[in-house]
Order: sequence, then C-alpha cells, then structure tokens
Amino acid sequence: MCLAIPMKVMEINGNTAKVEQEGVSKAARIDFLEGLQIGDYVLIHAGIAIERLDPEDAEETLRLIRMIAR
Repeated sequence: MCLAIPMKVMEINGNTAKVEQEGVSKAARIDFLEGLQIGDYVLIHAGIAIERLDPEDAEETLRLIRMIAR
C-alpha cells in the first residue's frame, strides 16, 4: 500500500520545492503542477508532488493521519 502525505511548500527552486510537515522537510519534484506557490499544500508521493490540495482538506487529512499514528 502506498501513502501520499500532504506537505506545505516552503521554497521553490526551478522544478524542485522544499516541502515541510511537522518539522520534517525534504526536496520534492514539482514538474506535474503548474503555478505552484509558496504556502500551497501538495500531496507528496515518492518525492513527487502529485496534486495541489485545498488547505482545509490538507489539514483534515493530516489530522486523520495523526489519529491513526497514535
């Protein structure tokens, strides 16, 4: 089973973005998403941003992941 995680875009450098969630940051490819901006939430799978998320949807997904991880 695969899991994609919502993360917030902190920096953009060409086709790579620094994304962060709960103190964890990593580089992710953003080739599939046009017009991405700092502060956007994206769904990250295998180091690739695969979808832009509404902030409310991202927060709800993160809340559910936290509940499961307890």
